[in-house]
Amino acid sequence: MYNDAYKGKTVLVTGHTGFKGSWLAIWLTMMGAKVVGYALEPYSKKGNYCASHLYEHLHADLRGDVRDLDTLSAAIEKYRPEIVFHLAAQALVRTSYEQPKTTFETNIMGSLNVLECVRKHDCLRTAVMITSDKCYENREQIWGYKETDRMGGEDPYSASKGCAELMIHAYRQSYFNPARYAEHGKAVASVRAGNVIGGGDWSANRIIPDCIRSIEEGKPIQVRNPKATRPWEHVLEPLSGYLRVGQRLMEDPVKYATCFNFGPQLKANKTVMEVVQTLVEYYGKGSVVDASDPNAMHENTLLNLDVTKAYTMLRWEARWGLQEAVHKTVDWYKEALTTSDMYDFCVKQINEHSVPG
Repeated sequence: MYNDAYKGKTVLVTGHTGFKGSWLAIWLTMMGAKVVGYALEPYSKKGNYCASHLYEHLHADLRGDVRDLDTLSAAIEKYRPEIVFHLAAQALVRTSYEQPKTTFETNIMGSLNVLECVRKHDCLRTAVMITSDKCYENREQIWGYKETDRMGGEDPYSASKGCAELMIHAYRQSYFNPARYAEHGKAVASVRAGNVIGGGDWSANRIIPDCIRSIEEGKPIQVRNPKATRPWEHVLEPLSGYLRVGQRLMEDPVKYATCFNFGPQLKANKTVMEVVQTLVEYYGKGSVVDASDPNAMHENTLLNLDVTKAYTMLRWEARWGLQEAVHKTVDWYKEALTTSDMYDFCVKQINEHSVPG
């Protein structure tokens, strides 16, 4: 995979105990990377990090907060990673309303600390900074947002991701300018993905975990924003893009030190209610209740990404449609009911994604 770009390399993954971070760490270990994970304790004992026994496969499994620059810097000095994938974040819109200070500190200052470590540690040559499709100023337009569109956000989470993107751009221009790569030897890219689903996510206030919890507890699934349209994609879709960006940065750091969107096939842009109904039908049980609240906190109802740049420069495109993404997700949760170690099952799904058909 990826021309063995990661084989034998020490790779730092922040947020490896989280949903996306755990899947990325598994994929990297499959490719022979020495993965150093740096994160808080896992949110749930049922999540993918614990369910896959990921800690048994890592080069180092570290606990730390990205807001703690000294601890993060000491970890980098000790393990000397060559590349970092920065995923550690406060990743929920509804939580950002409840904890705005934590959201801004984690998503902005945490990213700042990673960039400072790239700037100060000579071992770190490549950085892939993961933000979000929510970084764009959402005008509820029907066409997809391009990488050159304006940053923004009405809720604390979206605003924090827009700020992070502006900061990453400033650092890239000021300290890691591709035109002066021969002087500094650093390459930094930022990546933005749509709504991600997949096995092992147990976050609160996220539609797939809410569905699985309700089904397993025999309760109706309450859908609070049924008409909201999102660019749904399986977690392996954007991760494959992130890995491609990291590979390309190592091969041609001047050309690929930029920003990229990673979104699904256009037909995967469906409403929340359509996703829930697809899940219930495939799972074989469950009921759905429209729990719309006109007084609820603001959440955007329409969001699409333009992935032309990723396709043109990286030859990347999503491989699974929405139905297959939902099926793969349900398969994970069903398997986890009877399997104590999900690592091999995750490897199986990664291989299925990498070699379709």
